[in-house]
Amino acid sequence: MTTVFKQPQDLISAVGTVLGSSEWLEIDQQRINLFADATGDHQWIHVDPARAKDGPFGKCIAHGYLTLSLVSLFLPQIVEVQGISMGVNVGCDRIRFPAPVPVGSRVRGTGELMSIEEIKGGVQSVVRITVEIEGSDRPACVADTISRYFPA
Repeated sequence: MTTVFKQPQDLISAVGTVLGSSEWLEIDQQRINLFADATGDHQWIHVDPARAKDGPFGKCIAHGYLTLSLVSLFLPQIVEVQGISMGVNVGCDRIRFPAPVPVGSRVRGTGELMSIEEIKGGVQSVVRITVEIEGSDRPACVADTISRYFPA
């Protein structure tokens, strides 16, 4: 379920709040292969199931940057800021990949509002997205996303 803020200023009182989680998403070999084609990263641990079977993970794993890119899919499922003229993705701080994502796994993002800063004309938020792997004790990715919201 998406956490909705009626206006950017409402984020200020929500610092420290766990915003919720996205839907689960299965990471299949086709998604991994498409990412490899888009980025040119065709390392065998990602795209060669026969060789990966005998590799360190026992099967293909998703690229770390594929996992990170899913934050863009998960973030709008987690939080919606209304009453804006625009929202801008400024970037990420402190990105980590604690665990690999084996092909066939399901992942989702969980968000926590870490900080809010007033900026000229709006607010800047830092939302920590933790990409969980279903059934795993360790997350696949933890990234502090930075967004700016400008009121309508």
